[in-house]
Amino acid sequence: MSDAIEVKDLTKYYANFLAVDHIRFQVKQEEIFGFLGPNGAGKTTTMKMLTGLTRPTSGTLIVAGKDMVRESVEAKKTIGVVPENSNVYDEMSAWDNLIFAAQLYRVPKAEREKKAKELLELFGLYERRKDRAGVFSKGMKRRLTIAAALIHKPTLLFLDEPTSGLDVQSSRMIRKLIKDLNKTGVTIFLTTHYIEEADQLCQRIAMINKGKIAALDSPEKLKASIEKHQIIEVSFDQSRNLEQKLSTLKNTEKVVQFGDKFRLHVKNTSETVPLLTDFARENGLNIVSINTLNPSLEDVFVEVTGLSAEIMATEKEQGKKAANLG
Repeated sequence: MSDAIEVKDLTKYYANFLAVDHIRFQVKQEEIFGFLGPNGAGKTTTMKMLTGLTRPTSGTLIVAGKDMVRESVEAKKTIGVVPENSNVYDEMSAWDNLIFAAQLYRVPKAEREKKAKELLELFGLYERRKDRAGVFSKGMKRRLTIAAALIHKPTLLFLDEPTSGLDVQSSRMIRKLIKDLNKTGVTIFLTTHYIEEADQLCQRIAMINKGKIAALDSPEKLKASIEKHQIIEVSFDQSRNLEQKLSTLKNTEKVVQFGDKFRLHVKNTSETVPLLTDFARENGLNIVSINTLNPSLEDVFVEVTGLSAEIMATEKEQGKKAANLG
C-alpha cells in the first residue's frame, strides 16, 4: 500500500525568507495525521503546497499517488479541502451548495442528487436542505463545508482548523464525524491549534517549528519521549505572582501556570513534594490540591517549540483580527 502523502526535502522561499526548510514526512493511507505548529512556523505554507495552492521552491510532493507540481489537476481530483473559514454560499440552500460543488468536481449528473442526499443525512442537515446556508449556525456551516468537500468521494481530506470557533457541542459533533469518515477509509490530514483535539483524533502527529519538522510520531510515543521530566501539578488558595518563586525550588527545571494551577517539571517528585509543603507554609499559603502527572502532548509541544498552547491560541486570534482589519 502506497502512502497517501509523501514529502521529501520540501522547501519554500518567499523572496529571501525560508518558510519551509527541506521537510520530510509520509502520511499513511487511512490514518488521521495531525500537523501542529505555532504561527509563522511553516504550517500554513506546507498546507498550501500540499493542496496545490502554492508551488514549492524545491523538493518532491506526492499526494494521492500524483506529483502535486506536475500532475496537480489529476491530484486535486482525489482530494477534498476544508479551509478554516467555511466557504459555502450563503444565498444558496444547503442542497444547492452540494449540487453546485458536485458540478465543480464534475460528478456525473446521475450521481449528484444521490450523493448530496447521503451526505446531508450523514451530517444531520437533510431536514434543513432547503434552507439558505446564510441562516445556519457556524457549526452547521462547518458540517456543510465538509460535506461539500466530500461530494466527489475523495480518498484524502485536508481539514484546516475544523473546530475553530465552534461551541463545545458542535466541536464534539465534528470530531465524531472525522472519526466516522476515517473508519470508511478516508485519509485525513488535520491542522489544529487544539492540542488535546490532535491527541484524541490522530494516529500520528508532526510538529513543525521554524520551518522544520521538530517531532513526528504517535501521540503516546511523543509523550514517552519526554518522560525524563517528572511533573507535579499543584494549586494554592491564591495564585498570583508565584510562578517565579516556585521556579527557585531545588531540582525544579521549569514552572508553567495553567489557570489556578502550576505544573512543575522536576527531577524527582518525592524530593519536591516536601519542598512544596515548606514553600506553602513560608509564604502563608494553603495547598488546595497536588498531583503527579505524566507528560502530555502539550508538554511535548512546549518542549519542541518553546510555546505553550495558550500562546499559540492567542497568536492565532491576533492573526485573525489582523486579517479581518486588513
